[in-house]
Amino acid sequence: MQGRLSAWLVKHELVHRSLGFDYQGIETLQIKPEDWYSIAVISYVYGYNYLRSQCAYDVAPGGLLASVYHLTRIQYGVDQPEEVCIKVFAQRRNPRIPSVFWIWKSADFQERESYDMVGISYDNHPRLKRILMPESWIGWPLRKDYIAPNFYEIQDAH
Repeated sequence: MQGRLSAWLVKHELVHRSLGFDYQGIETLQIKPEDWYSIAVISYVYGYNYLRSQCAYDVAPGGLLASVYHLTRIQYGVDQPEEVCIKVFAQRRNPRIPSVFWIWKSADFQERESYDMVGISYDNHPRLKRILMPESWIGWPLRKDYIAPNFYEIQDAH
């Protein structure tokens, strides 16, 4: 079973993979990093005018990194807005994904946080720098293979 956006992308021969529906009935799509910017523009034109959230996670130690976008189609007179979840997977060695800041301005701090915590570089982002950690911080704290330097638990101090 396909959602409306997936069916539209298939009709227009745009490469993607449907990952099914979540427990709320929201369709999840997988997009390649090189196709993400054009599909993001198409999604905006199709009516997904609101980026609800963006996050990133480490799929598995030594594996892929994922950037997840939750898009909403808000229209006047519609009680239940249509939503879609798009996952863009990047290689761990040099994770690069096009930024969608120029489409949805709310991606600004969210993509910066994903860069800061997971290490995904968002191409063409206007201010891609650390937002939570100091600029001198080494590594990406939310990666599963991250080892905190000189980390001591408070409970071990006594």
